Amino acid sequence: MDKSKILTAVKTKIADKIQKFERLIEETRASNNDTKSSMGDKYETGREMLQQEINNLQRQLNESLQQQLLVQKINGEPSSKVQNGALIKTDKGLFYISASVGEILSENRKIMTVSAESPLVKAMAGLTTGQNFFVNAISQTIEGIW
Repeated sequence: MDKSKILTAVKTKIADKIQKFERLIEETRASNNDTKSSMGDKYETGREMLQQEINNLQRQLNESLQQQLLVQKINGEPSSKVQNGALIKTDKGLFYISASVGEILSENRKIMTVSAESPLVKAMAGLTTGQNFFVNAISQTIEGIW
């Protein structure tokens, strides 16, 4: 499997998320400014709710920016063990260790992106092909690592 295509898909998903959050923050700020100018101090609660929404969106944007930094450090080199940037095939599915951005289709195969901090990756950390591990009392076998 071509890991460079998978890495590109992950980077694209993260970039799209960043653009979405930046746009939502800008729209919410504009809405907050409209409220200030047209409604006066009587609607302080509404403005505070908008500010909380901006703070929430900013937090999500910062998380996406952190994911982007993490993914930029990943190279497309083959892996022989479970680590960041590795593509892992188990008897339950394909997993790409990078940033958790959901499912990606590559070469007509579903690949689940998972963070190195996820319980799944922690359970198989450092293992190699042919080894077993357990997650939620379910046994999985590593069939291949790229």
